[in-house]
Amino acid sequence: MRIQKRIIRFAILLACAALATTAAAQMQNQPVSIKPITGGVYWTQGGAGGNTGIVIGKTGVIVIDAKTTPESAKEMLDGIAKLTSEPITDVILTHSDRDHVNGLAAFPKGLRIIAQENCKKEIEETTNDKEMPAPKDYIPTMTVDKKKSLTIDGVRFELFHWAPAHTDGDLIIYLPEQKIVFAGDLIVSLNPFPLIHLDKHGTSAGWLESVKAMIALNADTYVSGHGDLQTKADLQTRLDRVQDRYNKIKELVAQGKTLEEVRTALNDKPVPPLPGAPHFPQFTETTYIELGGKP
Repeated sequence: MRIQKRIIRFAILLACAALATTAAAQMQNQPVSIKPITGGVYWTQGGAGGNTGIVIGKTGVIVIDAKTTPESAKEMLDGIAKLTSEPITDVILTHSDRDHVNGLAAFPKGLRIIAQENCKKEIEETTNDKEMPAPKDYIPTMTVDKKKSLTIDGVRFELFHWAPAHTDGDLIIYLPEQKIVFAGDLIVSLNPFPLIHLDKHGTSAGWLESVKAMIALNADTYVSGHGDLQTKADLQTRLDRVQDRYNKIKELVAQGKTLEEVRTALNDKPVPPLPGAPHFPQFTETTYIELGGKP
């Protein structure tokens, strides 16, 4: 019974970070909490969906990610209204997962919505989804390929896409003057290893490349997609752990080991999904597949 309870608790933690599922959205039922970072920049936890960012400019507000549900997004928007009377002018999306996108339905229409090119395509492809369609009236209006520098309402933004990582449409938002990075789900502090969406062409090699590039930025604070704020030292510790796991998997694949043999060698036990939730392959499995392991 104790073992079963531990498995259930661990599965719940994974689901909170595993994004894009109704079960995860239901579990994130704490009230939205808006917390200051520095220089008119805030971040939020709670509600349904991932962490979000709020940047108050001279005459408007830029929001980073939009929660899962319109109800949770509305709660966030009400919180923003308590900070400033200025209108929201822009939304920047870190990636296409529903727990960062579908709350857009509660936002005013006509906003500029910025996303990586592949993120826009993925959102367009899910507007007709039967269970949780992306809101059709909120398709990104500006896209980024690899890098774009913008000044929005007096605030400098650097937007980066280094490689397919969590998805192939990840976008990192860097505020150089405030030394803050919004990392999206490349960083989920709840999990020791990253979630790679193979169905969205994410790669563990791209994750490693992207996190190395994030660490190289002149930043002090990294806002995770789920979980707590991170420091550069936190990211370096995570990078070292993931790189070590990646190297071991690569070595075992070269030896012709099966996935189960790799899992046994790494003491990596798969965790079953919650009832009704889709299966999200863990890092060992996705990396094994990526490196050409045996079916």
